[in-house]
This record gives sequence, structure tokens and C-alpha cells, in this order.
Amino acid sequence: MSELQSFQVEKGSPLNLGIFGDCGGINFSLFVHQAQNVTLHLFLKPTDPPIAQIPLFQTGEIWHAYVKNLPADLIYAFEIKKEDGSHYTKVLDPYAKSLTSTHIWGKSGNYAPSCAHSSANTFDWQNVKSPHLPLQNLVIYEMHVRGFTQHPSSQVSHPGQFLGVIEKIPHLIDLGINAVELLPIQEFNENEYQKLFPNQEKQLYNYWGYSTVNFFSPMKRYASEENSGVVIQEFKTMVRELHRHGIEVIIDVVFNHTAEGGKKKPGFCFRALADEIYYIQDEEKQYKDYTGCGNTVNSNHPVVREFILDCLRYWVVEMHVDGFRFDLASALTRDEQGIPVPLPPAIEAISEDPILSKVKLIAEPWDAGMLYQVGDFYPQKNRWCEWNGRYRDSIRRFIKGTDHQKGEFATRISGSSDMYGNGRAPTSSINFINVHDGFTLRDLVSYNMKDNLSNGEDNRDGTNDNDSWNCGEEGVTENAQILQLRERQMRNFHLILMLSQGIPMLLMGDEYGHTKKGNNNTWCQDNELNWFLWDQLKNHNAFYRYYKELIHFRHAHPILQRSTFLEPDDIDWHGEEPFQPQWEVDNRFIAFTLKNPNKKGTLYAAFNADGFPIKVHIPASPLSTQWYWIVNTSKDSPDDFLENPIPMNLEHYEMPPYSALLLEAK
Repeated sequence: MSELQSFQVEKGSPLNLGIFGDCGGINFSLFVHQAQNVTLHLFLKPTDPPIAQIPLFQTGEIWHAYVKNLPADLIYAFEIKKEDGSHYTKVLDPYAKSLTSTHIWGKSGNYAPSCAHSSANTFDWQNVKSPHLPLQNLVIYEMHVRGFTQHPSSQVSHPGQFLGVIEKIPHLIDLGINAVELLPIQEFNENEYQKLFPNQEKQLYNYWGYSTVNFFSPMKRYASEENSGVVIQEFKTMVRELHRHGIEVIIDVVFNHTAEGGKKKPGFCFRALADEIYYIQDEEKQYKDYTGCGNTVNSNHPVVREFILDCLRYWVVEMHVDGFRFDLASALTRDEQGIPVPLPPAIEAISEDPILSKVKLIAEPWDAGMLYQVGDFYPQKNRWCEWNGRYRDSIRRFIKGTDHQKGEFATRISGSSDMYGNGRAPTSSINFINVHDGFTLRDLVSYNMKDNLSNGEDNRDGTNDNDSWNCGEEGVTENAQILQLRERQMRNFHLILMLSQGIPMLLMGDEYGHTKKGNNNTWCQDNELNWFLWDQLKNHNAFYRYYKELIHFRHAHPILQRSTFLEPDDIDWHGEEPFQPQWEVDNRFIAFTLKNPNKKGTLYAAFNADGFPIKVHIPASPLSTQWYWIVNTSKDSPDDFLENPIPMNLEHYEMPPYSALLLEAK
């Protein structure tokens, strides 16, 4: 300790919350509401006693100090005594860039990290810049960092880690992905729910990570070493290498609630710093829960709003991420009483922030408090994209053969102009059929009912409204006809997603037909239900080929990537006869011609979602062109997608039940 006796403590600055170092020392600054005193504790190792306890100076409700002659690597936390007599120890800095938690996934023990700071934070970006892709060109791949490479069949050197993602970039390129949307990668405690469910038969985890402990810190268990600076370096390395290959990085952020849970749960920082400011509370000081997670962040309070902005700016400026997907974003539109407001200050501030002006902003436009804002999330400007839940529901219902869906199906695949036509664009719609919560693509065509018993909640968790169809038999089957129909339906779903106006988003594993065995809420499963099974990718190479070829087909056709809505002259709708869509007839059939101004490249697509064949009159191809076969989902590989298209010389074609076709004018 003798080498540390030369500490010099000055008042420092209350500006710039968190810690900021220069050649002379480090400035510590912390907001604490109604504090009597705040003490900074400094450590060399997480388990050692503090090497110094430094009382902080006060400016308003900011507590701060400037400390000279500190070691390069430092661990710190705060002790807070409040005016009401409450006392908190080992309080985290909400601005900490890294924590002292373990890097070993699932390691048991008391989760009580401190904050970590390293002066060795330089990183060589090697002049690699973000791709800055236009919205209409995106094909988003929703990925879980651990699940992507954790399975032994991945054969990577860093399974389940940021570096493991880099090793699988060739797969993303082959698939045609140009943006990854990462499930939460900010520090969370995967062990927090170990004893929650009495009926669990095996270890359950907070696998998905929607329970953020610290919003500035990358997830330590996704790093290869214990050193707190390594996780930052490895996250940046992953981002740099994805950018090098033309792939943008969007991270899933959870500002609607924190890991502190309800009032009786252990706190980390926000409850100690300013409980009544950071959380929406009722008149009895109890948390209002619009998230289903025990608390709701009071995001529209000026202090909290500025914290969110600072966090987003950090991930853009320092970590080079390209965008954010906001979990349960509608919770961020509620005021301090929990009432939704038309122009929420937090959303407006994010939308108008100059540093964030070029990043992608994606809202999950609902919350657990029955607030559903699909099509109406920040409608003032064309700034936000939305997870379009109405697209998902409409596509699922039509393709499985639900009655009276044809009109809405046509509207959804055209970009949902009824929802986004008021000054917005088709790129406001994130189109998806499957995401992490809910059925996978294969389970969507294999199960009528969820099977979540392995989650330990007696099958009460997860939605019951799946709009799924098992094609004749529930779950696993050896019936060849049912298996063939399921493959056909999977091809139908993927085809319409790739043909739809808007931004398509794909679920990790759907490219080979991953199954979660009917579990539609695998948030707690750290096993093969959630892991990408690379051996299955090889075993289902025929479907993978179809899947990726359609993605590349979309990239090659600008008429599928419009930034403006279709005009009447851009598309013709058909029924069994050309130009007769028969909207009033519920025959579960729809076709359209998407016209290219150059005539060549015009597309004709038809979908028969009925259980019997339909004889279709194919419209004439544009002048001086001929129709060529591209896709026929009733065919097996390689005839389901023709890499070398052949002429389609038939005037009439009998489409089998539950099938689709795609023709291109050449």
C-alpha cells in the first residue's frame, strides 16, 4: 500500500458523470438524490479490502472528486448514506464501462461485482468504417452471441463469445446477411433466477439477457479472459470485423426496466442512487410494472433521459455500433405516472440527438401493460423502424389457410402503407415471421400448441396465440406427407418475407429449420433448444440452399428494396384470372405482378394457401420478355429454387395445395 500513499484528492468537476481520466488523474462524478454523504472506495482486487476511502465533494446532487496518482487498473464502488438514514454499500457506478464479474458462464456464487477501470483502453480500428447501409437494403439476422457458437459442432476457438462470432462471419456472408441484431450484450446476471421455479428439473438461466445490470458494460461472460478491459477490446474487435465484411451491428437495449426487479429484490445502483427518480412509482412508493419484470424505468425524467442518451452515445461513438433495437419500447413513452404521452421527451430526445442522427432506431412498439403502438410509434417523423407484429400475424394466418386474410396479407407485403403512409415509409416496417420469443420457423409448421413444461412454470409462460399449424400431426412425426407439407410451408413463409416491401428480419437457426421442440419461450434454456446446431446446418443443406438463394435474390432486385411506397402503376393484383384479384372472394389465393420500369426483372408471384389445387391463368409477360421459373415451393431441391432459370411456357398452371411460385421476366 506504500506506493499508493501519494494519492492526491481535489474537488474535481461535477460535469460528465462517470469517470474520466487524463494524464494527471481520474475524475469521479455520481448523481445521488438526497444523499447525506458519498464515499468512493478504491480496490486493487475485487475480494481485497479497499486501499482508500475518499469522501466526495458535493455540487447540487452531483458528488465528485479528482484523484491523482492512481494505478492504471483500478476497481471502485461507492458507499452512500441518505438523508432518510438509509445506508448502501458497494453501489455500482451506472456509467462504469466494465464490471469485475466473472467471465465464466454459469459460475455460481454471490453476484456482487464492483466497477472496473483500465487506462489501457486504446483500440486500433484499422480505418475500418461502418457500412452505413440504406435501410431498404438491410437483411437483419437476429442472433444470440452465446447461442450462435456454443454448440460443439461450431468448432470455433471461442465458443459462446464475441470472438466466436468473428469465426462464423463466412456463414453470414454466404447467407446474405448485412446486419446482425444481437440479443442483449450489456452486462446481466445469467444466474439470477436459479431458485425461481419449484418444478424445474435442471439448471435454468436468464439466457436471453433481458435484465440489464449495467448499461455501459459489455457482457463479461462473452469475453475470453477475466481482465475487465478484455471484454471491451473483444467486443470492438467483433464490431470491426463485421464492419470489414459489410455487416452492420444493431444491439438490443433494455431501457424499460433494470435487473433490480421489485422493491424486495437486491439492488445494484439505481435504487440506492435515486429510487423515486429512476423508477415509475405509485403514491405509496410502490413500483408500477408495465414490463412484467418488477419495475419500469422512469425514462422521461430529465435525469434518466440524459442517462439513456449518454449510454446510446457511448455505444455509437466508442463502440461503433450502428443501431439499437429498444425492447418494450412503448414503456419509454409513459410519463412519471405511467400514462402514455403523445410526444415522449425521451423518444424525442433520442430521435433528434445529433450524435445519433445516422444510427438505426428500431422499436418493439408495445409493452407488458397492454400499450400497443404498432404503426404509431413516434409518428411525427420517419425516424423509427418498428417490429411489425401485424405483419407477422397476417402472414402466418394467410399462409396456413385462415379465412378472410387476403386483403390484409396484400397490404402487409406491400409495406403496410395503412400504418406508415402518413409521411413515413415501407422501411418503417421490420417484417418478420419468427423471432427469439415465439416459435421457430419449423415449429410454426409443426405445433398447434406450445410445450413449455421444461421451463418449470407448468406451461403457463409464453403466448397461447401463435397462429401456427402442425400440418396434420402434432410435433415429431415420421409421416412423409406431413413432413413434405411442412417443408413446403417453410418455403412459402420465407418466399413471401423476401418479396415483401420493408426490412426483413430473420431468426438465427431458421436457415436450417431449427426446432425448439414446441417451446415458444426459451428465455431460460442454455442448451440445444437455443444453440445454433452447426451439424444440422449440414444435414439440412437443401433447405439452407433455398433459404440463402432467396436472400441473394432479394439483394439483386432493387424493386424489392424500395424506400417509398408502391404506387398503383407499380403493381398489378391477380386472382385465378389476370387482373381479377376478387378481394371479396375468400378463396385463399392471391397473385401479383411487381413491375420493373425496364420490363426485364418484373416479377410474378402467386400463393395458393388452400387445401386443394387451383388452376391459375398466368398473365402475359411484359413486352419483349418471357417468364422464367425462379421458385416453385411444391418442388423438392434443387427445383424449389432454380439457380439457372428455365422458360415458363405455360399459359395456365395448376398450383398444388399450399404452394407458391415466383416467375421473373427476362
